[in-house]
Order: sequence, then C-alpha cells, then structure tokens
Amino acid sequence: MNVYFDNAATTPLRVEVIDSINDCMKNYYGNSSSSHSYGRNNKSLLENSRKSIASYFNANENEIIFNSGGSESNNSILRSCVKDLGVKTIISSPIEHNAVLNVLDLLKTEGINIIYVKLHKNGEVDLLDLEQILKSHAGPKLVSLMYVNNEIGNLLDIDEAARICKIHNSFFHTDSVQAVGHYKIDLAAIPIDFLSASAHKFHGPKGIGFSFIRKGINLNPFIIGGPQERGLRAGTEAVDRIVGMQKALEISYKNLESEKKYIQELKKYFVQKLRNIFPEAHFNGHSENFEKSSFKIVNVAIPINTTKADLIDFHLDLKGIACSKGSACQSGSTKGSHVIERFKNNNNIIKKYPSLRFSFSFLNTKKEIDYLMTSLLELK
Repeated sequence: MNVYFDNAATTPLRVEVIDSINDCMKNYYGNSSSSHSYGRNNKSLLENSRKSIASYFNANENEIIFNSGGSESNNSILRSCVKDLGVKTIISSPIEHNAVLNVLDLLKTEGINIIYVKLHKNGEVDLLDLEQILKSHAGPKLVSLMYVNNEIGNLLDIDEAARICKIHNSFFHTDSVQAVGHYKIDLAAIPIDFLSASAHKFHGPKGIGFSFIRKGINLNPFIIGGPQERGLRAGTEAVDRIVGMQKALEISYKNLESEKKYIQELKKYFVQKLRNIFPEAHFNGHSENFEKSSFKIVNVAIPINTTKADLIDFHLDLKGIACSKGSACQSGSTKGSHVIERFKNNNNIIKKYPSLRFSFSFLNTKKEIDYLMTSLLELK
C-alpha cells in the first residue's frame, strides 16, 4: 500500500489542474509580451488568471506579482524592503522557514538589525513582545511572520499581528505558503503589506507562485531585464503554470469548507489512534490543538524502539508511507529541524525520540491511517 502523508511538502495535482495546463500548452503557446494574436491571446489568459486570483483575497489584480514560488517571493520582498524602502530593522521569529531565516542571516552581515520575537512554550509568537520591540526601535521596520508554520502547523493570529504592525507604522510580510488555498485571507480587511504563496501547496503546479504587494508600496525590480510583471520581475511568464495555479486556487476555495471538514476528521482520527497506541507520544507545538494549528498538519514525537528511531522515516518509506522529519526544503541538512530543536530543552520525549510530520489532504483516507498505525506498531 502506498500512502502519501507529506502534503505540507507538496501536493498532488488535481485532475482539473492537469487538464487546464495541458490545454494551455497545446493551444496557447505565444509569448504574452508579443503584439500579434498569439501573444495577445496568452496575455489575455495571463491577466484573467491574475484578476481571478486577486478576487479570492479581495485584492486588486495589480497587487499580484507572479514568480517561481515562496522562496523567491520571500527573498525578493525581504531584500527589496531593505534596498528600496530603507528598512533598517527586521523582526521575525526563530521558527520561520529557511527561505526567510537564511535571507535574514545574509542581511545581518550587511548591517541590518535582525531581532527575533519571543515564543511561548508551544512555539506561539508572543505578540506582546512583538509590540514592545516595535515600540523600542525607531526608523523603518519590517515584521516577517509566517501564517501557518510549515513544520508544526501553528497558526499566527494574523489579524492581531497585522494590527500591531499598522499601529506602529511598520511594514508587515507574511509567508502564507501553507495558508493560501486552505484559509480565507481578506487583504482588504487585514493590513498586510506583503504576502508570499506557492501553487504546489494547494494542488497546483510546482515552480509558480505569487507575491501580494500592497498598492502604493513602490519597489524596484528584483530581477531585471524586460518589463514583465509590472516591471518588478523580468522574464517571460509561464502562462501554462499560472493558468494551472488559478484553476487549483479556484477549486480549493470552492471546496474549502467540505474539504476542511473532511481533513479535520482525518486529523482527529489520526490523533486518537496514535494516542491509543502511544500514550506517551508528544505533539509538538499546537499541532494537537484544532483551534490553534492547521487542520492538515500534525507533528509528533513518537516513543518507539530506540534502535530504530534514527531510521524511522526510512522504515516507513519501505512500507510505502511518505512523511517527513521536518521541512522538505532542509531534508539534505545534517542539523535536523531548527523548529523541533526549539522544544527539546523542555521535553524528554522530544529529546529521546524522533519527531515526524504528517500532513493530510482530501485524497487521504482513514484506511491509510490504519495502515500507518499498524506499521508504527511494528517499530514499538
């Protein structure tokens, strides 16, 4: 039996998305910057997709900039805020994605003041500390906090974080890669200045995503060359992928409530089954809390036979089960998860046993969870 429980790393494409991409590749192959009919047809598809995507966030289509995905979006926004907006201080958290943390490390060597906000016991961002930091530092500031943590699933109080930044006249960026397509985000109501998204996290194609950049914020091109993407990101647009992303987002928001309810039931079933088999299992962050964590992510330290602990993901892989020890983007690192490391000092279970991330989609079933539990029992 093959089981895919790594949907926070990437998701399978929906059939409708594949069909839309194939149709575009077959019939719309002009360069969207060309003035002839082939180019104009592609340009029309491109701009209609942009308008449609913007509508799901109550944004203006001119605020949506297409790019290769979350990492590029995070890089371009963080670095452009320093270069173009004169930001001297950036406040973030120590459990952000490496696409943010590594950029901050680089900016620190260039003289930018990097401050990490305190975290509560379960990894929740201390918003009172954030407010104190903003009060005590003058000059242009940027706050960068992810909406949904990609490893433990913690949810940021996005409305309150944005409100605090607005009050203290600071720019606010949110890496929403794990939230877009899974949560409603009203950008007309929430004062977010910058947002990052990736299509492959909501059953769209890889290599495509977008940045939301609030109207009135003037940035210079991050990639120079042609005038594409309002002059902010040169390069011929991958219209087939953009069309696929639009279709994936359309279906995700159309089916949002029904799929969320289904996946929540799967997560609840998973937690109950695991608790019965491993009463000492420790759920990292708020991943066991259905109000404070993503409905699709569980991260848990599992007390198994210590001789098998280091290779638990390998053992599960041999059983056809895909999950993760951390972010897929750092799977080649020997250091382990920087997120889980934050919790080890306070919990012996986390110190002693491996933590695994299981992330679900509408394609998963309770039968697959039963198979996983049987496989874990063999390692007990």
